[in-house]
Amino acid sequence: MAKGDVEFAKVSYAFAGGRVLLREVSLKLAGGTTTALLGRSGAGKTTLLRMVNGLVRPTSGCVLVDGVDVGSVDVVELRRGIGYVIQETGLFPHMTVERNIGLSLELTGRSRSEITARVTEWLSLVGLDAAEFRERYPWQLSGGQRQRVGLARALASEPKALLMDEPFGALDPLTCAEMQAMLKNLLNRVGKTVVLVTHDLNEALYLADRVVFLDQGEVVADLGADKVSGSENAYVRDYVSAVHRAVSA
Repeated sequence: MAKGDVEFAKVSYAFAGGRVLLREVSLKLAGGTTTALLGRSGAGKTTLLRMVNGLVRPTSGCVLVDGVDVGSVDVVELRRGIGYVIQETGLFPHMTVERNIGLSLELTGRSRSEITARVTEWLSLVGLDAAEFRERYPWQLSGGQRQRVGLARALASEPKALLMDEPFGALDPLTCAEMQAMLKNLLNRVGKTVVLVTHDLNEALYLADRVVFLDQGEVVADLGADKVSGSENAYVRDYVSAVHRAVSA
């Protein structure tokens, strides 16, 4: 398998009470590609995403990264090799921007000079000046700046894959558009395998190579991003129609 390949092999997930959230989902995501997961709230998108870094364990089936079952890997080592970006960023409020980004590098024993250089590099890659921002704390940043720092932190340790769960959902439209453009450019440069959970169809079409639609825990459509708008799949047509209605309202 190419580096960063992710595979969901007949993955299911059921709650203790018996309610099934995911039903035998099978997907193969090639290394270096971006896949967006779309669907209604409760369709299982975030649960599927969190299986990649072991935050959720499947009830049956397995998830593989580069052909290795993530359930057989030490969870700390697993998560060091997979970046994770969420809407709230998850930055440590008592740490500076530099410490937030460099923490994962500290834990792997990198030297102080190497960490400083990496922080400088990644702040530049996400569009922030290191001299201006490295000593700031999260509360001193705007929402967009916090997301940039969160992205730099997720990528600083050179992970195989990047998981993004509604990363820009809390941002205003202009900041969101700026972040999407920055991310697209960055992903073109670093070539990571990305799994993106979003409700925003336009975001999915802009960022992703492939769009997977989930409904009631099952894959109902799996399309190249350029095939979504013209798809004859009933679920996809309804989704696209709902977005167009919202835009024209």
